[in-house]
Amino acid sequence: MKKYRVKLSQQERQQVEQEVKTGQGPARQLMHARILLKADEGEQGPGWSDEQIQEAIEVSVPTIERVRRRFVEQGLQGAITRRRQPERPSKRKIDGEQEAHLIALACSEVPTGYDHWTMRLLADKMVALGYVEQVSYKTVWETLKKTNSSRG
Repeated sequence: MKKYRVKLSQQERQQVEQEVKTGQGPARQLMHARILLKADEGEQGPGWSDEQIQEAIEVSVPTIERVRRRFVEQGLQGAITRRRQPERPSKRKIDGEQEAHLIALACSEVPTGYDHWTMRLLADKMVALGYVEQVSYKTVWETLKKTNSSRG
C-alpha cells in the first residue's frame, strides 16, 4: 500500500511528457519526470508499482518514494526540480587577522610551566586574549598546518 499516490492532471501530464520528449535539462530532472509518468495513477497513467519503475528506469526504490512524496507535498515543480541546499556556515573558522595573531602567539615565548606550545594551549590562549570567542584545537592545528611557518 503506497502512502503517496501520484495522479497527474491532463495539463501536468502534457508538461512532463513534453519535458521528457525534448530531453533538455539535467539528467536528474528527466529521471524524476520519467518516474512521475510511470507512477501516474490518473486516467492516462500506467500506475506502475515501484518495482516495475525500478526495473524500467534503473533507480532505487527510495528515490521513487522520494519523488512520489515530493509530488504530493510540493507539487509538480517540487518533485522534478532539484531542491536548494541549505545555507552552510563559512568554512573558515579563523580569518586572516586572527591567523596572524595565532602565528605570532605560536612564535612567542611559551608560558611558564610548559615546555612547548600545544594546540590546546594555543586555542585556550587565543580565547583568553580575546582574539576569538571560541576555537577548537583542531582548527588551530589546521591553520598552522597550512602556513609555511615553523613553530620550532
